[in-house]
Amino acid sequence: MKRTVLKYILPVTLATTLVASCSKFDDINTNPNKTDRVTSATLATGMILNVTRSSIATQKTFMQPFLLGKYITWGEGQEDLQYNRFGRANFSRITLLRNIDPMLKYATTEQMRKSYKALGHFISAWQFFQTTMQVGDMPYSQAGKGETDNIITPKYDSQKEVFLGILAQLDSANNLFSQGSNFDGDPIYSGNVDTWRRLANSFQLHVLMNLCKKTGDADLKVIERFKEVAQRPLMRSYADNFGMTYNATAGQNYPWSDIPAGSGNPNVKSNYVMLSANLINPLKQLKDRRLFYYAKPSPVQLTAGKSMSDYDAYIGAEVSNAFSDLQTMRVLKDYSDVNNRYINMVNTEPVSVFAYNELQFILAEATLRGWISGTPAQTYYANGITDAMKFTAFYTPDNADYHHNMKIDDAYIQSYVTSVALTGDFETQLSQIITQKYLSNFLQACNYTAWYENRRTGYPVFILNSKTNLNTPTDKLPVRWLYPTAELNYNTKNLNDAIVRQFPEGDNTNGVMWLLKAN
Repeated sequence: MKRTVLKYILPVTLATTLVASCSKFDDINTNPNKTDRVTSATLATGMILNVTRSSIATQKTFMQPFLLGKYITWGEGQEDLQYNRFGRANFSRITLLRNIDPMLKYATTEQMRKSYKALGHFISAWQFFQTTMQVGDMPYSQAGKGETDNIITPKYDSQKEVFLGILAQLDSANNLFSQGSNFDGDPIYSGNVDTWRRLANSFQLHVLMNLCKKTGDADLKVIERFKEVAQRPLMRSYADNFGMTYNATAGQNYPWSDIPAGSGNPNVKSNYVMLSANLINPLKQLKDRRLFYYAKPSPVQLTAGKSMSDYDAYIGAEVSNAFSDLQTMRVLKDYSDVNNRYINMVNTEPVSVFAYNELQFILAEATLRGWISGTPAQTYYANGITDAMKFTAFYTPDNADYHHNMKIDDAYIQSYVTSVALTGDFETQLSQIITQKYLSNFLQACNYTAWYENRRTGYPVFILNSKTNLNTPTDKLPVRWLYPTAELNYNTKNLNDAIVRQFPEGDNTNGVMWLLKAN
């Protein structure tokens, strides 16, 4: 990629001289198995992989969202996110968007150009959404225009303006995908524009649900938009999940795979993981058999006579406990580790950054809130649970070590859905929906989804231990990351204006961004 960019920006005369004088060198050093030409497909591939794989490619990066989401603990050393210490965000997601214009430039037909333009709109919306969710106001309208417009210190748009832009881009993606043709360079959906269109629309519903405190805003028209988008083509099953499918090729294995044959992860240290009480306890209370697919039983409980198919053989750690106490628990071995399938298989399961089951839980919540009608919230809720369970069962070999003789089948799923049916008042049902989303997203939804759900709704409930909480003050959970150091150094005035506009106390982790304020 770097070589291609350099060739693109070199003056024509210099490039011509280099080609003439170095042709023999190029002939000798050209890799016949790799292209040396930029195409729309190669640029699309790079951007899609960046969104779905790059930030979770190693065990250590993969686990970070799940530490913050209170799914796991990590024993190698005290991890900041487990104890709620936020540092500075970065805007590196936005630099990726510079590849969109070249991707359009190299499209070979008008229909193909529409498809790549739609892809560009989706990826842009995705990247801006993930970034603004962390910090609040940010550069949007002038972002990434250093090369094209010589804007090297972009202004900060309000978070509302950023969201309006994201929604407009997702609308454009829907329209353009409907007019485009299947395209090359897509490792997720093989360039199928119908599936991409369904993803763009489903993701827009996710964006809108995160605006649930802004239903009174006359410009956003959250409920009106939600109703309209919900009528468009949407994702149909876990086959449409947006994420990576792994294989046995070195470097393309599941992030935690530790098989001997060149997994690419020789330093995987699964013995540092303890599953949390936030995950284990509701699985036990609800008699949810995903427990046996997610976890291993406590060795201490097995020695005491419990079987591997006994719910009580599984012990979760309270992640807010002192690191020293968790280390003692680890030494005593009375806890549940991750299931062996996550370590022993190179292709344990695809890792999604947005999944069909999430869409169904969003539709269930929208129905509960009265945004849409016609289908009961219970139906969407049941669909989400059913799809998540079928996903787990489908990707798990029939091996007692992987399901502990507590298999998930259709009969069990049907009985489980009935046993956890929505009931009670609004808050009770909302808690049920978010709990099931949380349980379904174990080692999935790698964009801090569980933590954002807690920030937005209060569910799932996280224990705040002021003795171990690393946020300041210790009696509060943080609600945002700090702005990037690079912005402090190189875009100081625009950043300071944005901070003053949003946070009277300055740039701090407790500042309540626009998104979190009721209308």
